[in-house]
Amino acid sequence: MKTVPTQPLVSIVSVNYDQPGVTCEMLESLRQVTYPNVEILVVDNGSPTQDPKVIKERYPEIELIISKENLGFAGGNNLALKQAKGEYVLLLNNDTEVAPDFLDSLVSLMESDEKIGIASSKIRYFHEDNVIQYAGIPALNPITSRGGSDGDKEVDHGQHDKVKETHYAHGACMMIRASVLKELGLLYEGYFLYYEEYDFAERVRQAGYSIYYQPNSTIWHKESISTGKNSPLKTYYLNRNRVLFLRRNSSGAMFLLAMLYFHIVSLPKNTLKYLFSKAHLSALYKGVVWNISNRNININPQL
Repeated sequence: MKTVPTQPLVSIVSVNYDQPGVTCEMLESLRQVTYPNVEILVVDNGSPTQDPKVIKERYPEIELIISKENLGFAGGNNLALKQAKGEYVLLLNNDTEVAPDFLDSLVSLMESDEKIGIASSKIRYFHEDNVIQYAGIPALNPITSRGGSDGDKEVDHGQHDKVKETHYAHGACMMIRASVLKELGLLYEGYFLYYEEYDFAERVRQAGYSIYYQPNSTIWHKESISTGKNSPLKTYYLNRNRVLFLRRNSSGAMFLLAMLYFHIVSLPKNTLKYLFSKAHLSALYKGVVWNISNRNININPQL
């Protein structure tokens, strides 16, 4: 009698920050997953008010890792990545819910080509009926640092149902080959929030690996529960990290043009936008000052 080989172990990693109820909703959906070989690691990122132990009480099958402080998206994930045993690691936002078969096609895609470093699922908005958030992301404009997600805000009629190579994965659901993490290092922790997946994708592509979108895998994203959809915290990190991303991933004339665009076009435009919002205006300029005062930005933590 032939024995069926064990399917590769997938380590599912998620970060909780003061949202045990939301995290438990994600874990409940993961209990329905059909893929047979998973471990789940949840990092509590220094939650200030909501005791994370309820998560372990309700879902004893998970590994709960407690951080004494908020390490940000990258730092929280990195805590779990150092303990993950899987051949593949799936970074999954805690404000998501998943289709039962979402892992099967992701693993099959990764297994089909060892040069695929990252793969992301199709992402739909949780609170909108059958509306796409992510179906791949093309390269950002090298000068404006802006771009859009394929399919965003479109009703899903199957128009994005082909597996394809894409420039960027989506941080809400990102499967990474563990050997790539060993080769390239972990997520860069200097961002704290936003741009981490773009930065890591650039490193992966530069190392000769590809990034794919897998439409046969679906998750639903509740979006911006931790930071709020229009908070000063979001304003600070989006603007700070836009410049930080350029500093880490651009050079020469293109870097100069991008910095000129930011300071001559984008910064004045956002100043006017937030002119009557002291909190947002302060956050915007704190992000600019951070980039002036922080020089050592090129050290990536190792696995």
